[in-house]
Amino acid sequence: MVDPITVKLGERSYPIHFGHHLRSLVRSEVDQVRAAGRKLVVVTDRHLVAAQGAALDAMVGDLPRLVLEPGEKTKSLGELGRILDFMAEHRLDRSSLLVVVGGGVMGDLGGFAAASFLRGIGFWQLPTTLLAMVDSSVGGKTGINLAAGKNLVGAFHQPKAVFIATELLASLPAREFAAGMAEVIKYGLLGDPGLLADLERSPLTVESPKLAAVIRRCCEAKARIVEADEFERAKEGGRALLNLGHTFGHAIEQVTGYGAYLHGEAVAIGLVAAARLSQELGHLTAAEVERVRRVLANHALPVRLHTPLPWPELLAAMSRDKKVRAGRLRFVVLTSLGEAATRDEVDLAPVEAAFRSVGAA
Repeated sequence: MVDPITVKLGERSYPIHFGHHLRSLVRSEVDQVRAAGRKLVVVTDRHLVAAQGAALDAMVGDLPRLVLEPGEKTKSLGELGRILDFMAEHRLDRSSLLVVVGGGVMGDLGGFAAASFLRGIGFWQLPTTLLAMVDSSVGGKTGINLAAGKNLVGAFHQPKAVFIATELLASLPAREFAAGMAEVIKYGLLGDPGLLADLERSPLTVESPKLAAVIRRCCEAKARIVEADEFERAKEGGRALLNLGHTFGHAIEQVTGYGAYLHGEAVAIGLVAAARLSQELGHLTAAEVERVRRVLANHALPVRLHTPLPWPELLAAMSRDKKVRAGRLRFVVLTSLGEAATRDEVDLAPVEAAFRSVGAA
């Protein structure tokens, strides 16, 4: 175990703990909460229970568990209701804690349930995928999807603690690990050209000795961005920069019904589209766009759509994105590799060209 990072948000500050395995630490924290007379319950998914049941048992013991189906479709009103009913059944009060164990879907859904129950109770994040470790478990964005779009219902609700145990990645399917690498590469493109260069030289794998250090590096970057703009209110830059590639990616997910692509895979295609948009706007060269495409492909990520998707449907999905401001689409563009900016006044022609460059029809 190494020293934690503190996300500094005043009374909402919390630690991010790191270690190869954190079984004894989590169990100790659970025991302390229970000794104080406070209740805890666990929400997780079926895949995690099957793959990491021993680790889960060691961390949370006999705490009541609700086990949901994995996948983006679980981020729904119906499954939110199941968690709320589960917490009510176990008579949680405002001093209680929800322990959320799983990937980004569990974190978003469980966090929103915690934000909603009794108008807000505490929760812990125990991320079990690379994507959740480097991105979604930190920062307090919670939510669910609607048919109209991704993450359209949610709340900012910071966790009380995050526990990142890299041992849990050992059983992660290769496709899921690759999906998490899309977010790692995003951090390199946003503001860490050194990280980008490292990833270009040598693709990161689950066996890489530097994996733990890269995860920490990404968490440090996100923590600093969240501290500066917790509620994404900055008129320029700020937390919105973390959406690089996501306006494109979310549209892909919605049009394909949240089943054809993992979130990180859609983001990877979105990152290529964002790079191409940046080229269309005069910021990047064709060679730099190719660098973005290559580093993603070298990490086993898709860089264009498997099958063409209709541009009008993609545009309609983007128009319903939660980042729309005053009816205008908002994009994050790369002003260079390692530096990004938000743009509200972007014509549709370069956006269409960018989407068609990755396979839109």
